[in-house]
Amino acid sequence: MKNDIAYTLVSEAEIDATVSRIAAEIDRDYADRSKGLLLLCILKGSVVFMGDLMKKIERPVEIDFMKVSSYGSGTASSGKINIMLDLHRSDLANLDILVIEDIIDSGRTLSYLVEYLKLAGARSVKTCTMLDKPDRRVVDFTPDYVGKIIPDEFVVGYGLDYDEKYRTLPFIGVLKEEVYSN
Repeated sequence: MKNDIAYTLVSEAEIDATVSRIAAEIDRDYADRSKGLLLLCILKGSVVFMGDLMKKIERPVEIDFMKVSSYGSGTASSGKINIMLDLHRSDLANLDILVIEDIIDSGRTLSYLVEYLKLAGARSVKTCTMLDKPDRRVVDFTPDYVGKIIPDEFVVGYGLDYDEKYRTLPFIGVLKEEVYSN
């Protein structure tokens, strides 16, 4: 798998430092609230990031999962948001939800989810992403917590995949174009 990587974009050490920084920001911003913070992981790519992040957050948190996609087949967004696994909680009015995402490009999915969760009755909804590609944004959306702003490259590793491969790489690398263009 490593032979398919053109170069490392974010090293293991950079990932660790970035996750520590974000966790400290979350602890600071939610310090005045003693309970009700829900980390909502967007499956599947965000699992690794959320696992590392929740270990570094010092305040109590709950976790839950949604599976949401705007991708059809291949590497391009379809533009249509599909919820395959929804959040079913009766206590949304008592929760501050922090949506954990691996990468944001068009912004459609998280923009939609924020409004969806607010309409469902969440006390508050914020967003956290490991990677942000603002050059790809097609909707007006700015995440609340950003690990790294990256160029418009096809990246894999640290939970990010291409065709369900490369998720287990401990770094984030740029996938060679010939791997996904065939």
